[in-house]
Amino acid sequence: MKKNIAIFASGEGTNAQSIIDYFKQSTLADVKLIVSNNPKANVLNRAKQFGVDTFIINRNSFYESDYVIKKLKNNNIDLIVLAGFLWMIPENLVNAFPDQVVNIHPALLPKYGGKGMYGMNVHKAVIENKEKESGVSIHYINEHYDEGKIISQHRCHISENETPETLAEKIHLLEQAFFAKTIEKLFL
Repeated sequence: MKKNIAIFASGEGTNAQSIIDYFKQSTLADVKLIVSNNPKANVLNRAKQFGVDTFIINRNSFYESDYVIKKLKNNNIDLIVLAGFLWMIPENLVNAFPDQVVNIHPALLPKYGGKGMYGMNVHKAVIENKEKESGVSIHYINEHYDEGKIISQHRCHISENETPETLAEKIHLLEQAFFAKTIEKLFL
């Protein structure tokens, strides 16, 4: 029986689309639901193009109730994937889905993780600290930002003339290449 994936995303949705594309032909899993905290996020348009249901949340429904958990359970969700979702996952959701919430971080954790470390903030910090490599970390979520058990890491070299923008491009290629494949391995 196929597993059901819910993707949480706040923005453009390129990683979400890549995951939807990847699992369209899969016998293992389907993306059943896109959850967003941003009603104007382009990820919602991408979901509609692929016939994936969407669900918009607000802070109250996410942090002050079990409404989101009930919605996920009613959709028989087996795995929650965070793909550019910027809110901290509340403890009740982590507890309701133990080792079933996965995130991708645009750096090699434990470096450059934690509150405020997302997107260009991460790439700027990596460049400013003259790191020789960066990459992505795919990891489980716990109740602390970027501290969950690492599932896999994928690296890229940083050149002498690297900018945060060029590093962001390299990181995005790693995300596209490895995120869906890593999710798939969780179902094997």
